[in-house]
Amino acid sequence: MQQRVRERAVQGLFIFAFWTFLGLSFAGQFFIASSQLNRPVSWQQALFHSLADWYVFALLSVFPIFLARRYGFGERRWWKHLALHAGASVLFSLGYVVVRTGVAMLLARTVAEPATFTDTFRPLLFKTWHFNMLIYWVILTAFHALDFYRKYQERHTRSLQLENSLTEARLQALQMQLNPHFLYNTLHAISSLMYRDVDAADRMIAQLSDLLRYALESTSQQEVPLRQELEFLKNYLKIEQTRFGERLKIDFEIAPETEDQAVPTLILQPLVENAIRYGIEPHAGEGSIRITARREGDTLTLSVRDSGRTKLKLPFREGVGLTNTRERLQQLHGRAHTFMLMPGAEGGLEALITLPCRNVA
Repeated sequence: MQQRVRERAVQGLFIFAFWTFLGLSFAGQFFIASSQLNRPVSWQQALFHSLADWYVFALLSVFPIFLARRYGFGERRWWKHLALHAGASVLFSLGYVVVRTGVAMLLARTVAEPATFTDTFRPLLFKTWHFNMLIYWVILTAFHALDFYRKYQERHTRSLQLENSLTEARLQALQMQLNPHFLYNTLHAISSLMYRDVDAADRMIAQLSDLLRYALESTSQQEVPLRQELEFLKNYLKIEQTRFGERLKIDFEIAPETEDQAVPTLILQPLVENAIRYGIEPHAGEGSIRITARREGDTLTLSVRDSGRTKLKLPFREGVGLTNTRERLQQLHGRAHTFMLMPGAEGGLEALITLPCRNVA
């Protein structure tokens, strides 16, 4: 309530200042023109005369604004409203002359120069009649222009809110799609060990519970600091190292200045999972995965590279994880990001992501 009263007060002050500015402008013009025509008037007379004119217009402007709100030109029978406003402009002009005559008679008494109503009304009627009607249409046009702008801003704001809501809903859907996919693949890895190494499978189940707890807690977050994402990734890699043992080597090259940078939640896990699936799992020997993060100006670069010996032919059909990653990056960063899959110089695959730098508290 107080906010609304404050807004109305500010609006009233602005309107008063606007009409006062017009009065001062015309007062200056009247004062200079009278001097040039050898019929000088004092600044006080010019000021009182002009302010009286425009304050009367300010008072009467309530009438065209009231009609503009009720009888606009956006409806089908706009021509009827046009005729109504034409008649209203005549009444507005006549009303100005009557009110201004009364004000002129009051001002005349203050300088001991009394005048009759007829003597004041008649010259005002002929001098200002058409100008008064023009003022009515100017007020009407200004009101409709401001009202159109206000409605445009409201539609634009609603459109942005709707777009943000749709984007958020899509991101939530993508994240919900990613979590079951991650869980399914991890359970598949556990099942492959269940009959070969029961202790290892048991450890993987315990590690999986920690990962699921993190995944559930981060459901409402679309972006997290890179430090938090790496912590989750290391826990995920403990499961994979339990599965592959000495065959899997992991190297982290994380620049310290990148750890507070914002990254999408679970952005690295699908890339590492893809590297294990195509770069490590098909081969009997050892393999390595290198995860790097570096900052170059205002750009954060993330890379996941495997040492797979098989030359992959690009483009290849992306699975759920990579497709999900690509769509989430598009929703969050649009054209401000890049996501590329490139054959490594010595085989294998490198996934490269660039993002705009932004710190996360």
